[in-house]
Amino acid sequence: MKNTIKTTFASAFEEDVYKGLTNHPKYLFSKYIYDKRGDKLFQDIMNLPEYYLTNCEYNILKNHAEEIAGAFNATDGLDLIELGAGDGKKTKVLLRYLVENNMDFEYLPIDISQNALEELETSLKNEIPQLKVKIQQGTYFQILEKLADFNSRKKVIMMLGSNIGNLLHQDAIDFLKHIRAAMSPEDMLFMGFDQKKHPQTIQDAYNDKTGVTEAFNKNLLIRINSELKANFEPDAFMHWETYNPETGTAKSFLVSQKEQEVKIGELGLNVHFDAWETIHTEISQKYDDQVVGWLAEQSGLKVTDAFTDEKGYYKNYIFRNNQ
Repeated sequence: MKNTIKTTFASAFEEDVYKGLTNHPKYLFSKYIYDKRGDKLFQDIMNLPEYYLTNCEYNILKNHAEEIAGAFNATDGLDLIELGAGDGKKTKVLLRYLVENNMDFEYLPIDISQNALEELETSLKNEIPQLKVKIQQGTYFQILEKLADFNSRKKVIMMLGSNIGNLLHQDAIDFLKHIRAAMSPEDMLFMGFDQKKHPQTIQDAYNDKTGVTEAFNKNLLIRINSELKANFEPDAFMHWETYNPETGTAKSFLVSQKEQEVKIGELGLNVHFDAWETIHTEISQKYDDQVVGWLAEQSGLKVTDAFTDEKGYYKNYIFRNNQ
């Protein structure tokens, strides 16, 4: 059956799946892994011993809370805006410190997953009832357009978890430029960057022996089956992780283990896979100070401070507007 070229779509999800699976080589965006099941799987990943990122950043926020709070402080109060808030496990360390030290601020967690936001809001009300919280659902780029509206007092834009690593360098520069455009001179960006390290440590973090990361990536296929009436066989694909220590780029793939045809009913699309053909699902970029400084310079930002964990695996940088 020959596919007709589709030009209208009911959602961005439909359009991105269509474009990704009709491209050569095939790809899918990792942001669509995060439905209710995907959120739970990612929480499981963060608890894996191999996935060092969470504990390293937790270590930074715990050990450097006083210094970070000192950098955030503003006499007229501030808006703490977190992009990709998730379950807030690490952020709560900092939020507790700020509340306990009577800092005047409002916390605005933003995430693509409404489910994750609602769970975060509930847990914050129970654990830190004094905290002022206002949740907002949306993608990073939808929210970036609104950031400039928060201009009545200092704002700190926070992005934990090295989510910037899901973007290629040029896309990261464009993203940082959007943030910088919304920043006044007193505003700050507080962002996590996973550092280059032993390649095997990185490889293991995205390819755990228990298969949780594999299930996480395959959730893309399960979601397409559920929402777009497709007939993917997840077990017919294997999860494969690569890491290039020269570029600092980790990539995740789903690899078709046989020649197969997949039908996606809502798109009227038949997708042919050759044996060992890939779907690229995720990029996880690793950094050093030189690369982060270059990204800042290209984006009109400047690095003013950095905090690292005890092993030097991970860093949180403070950026200010340099223009």
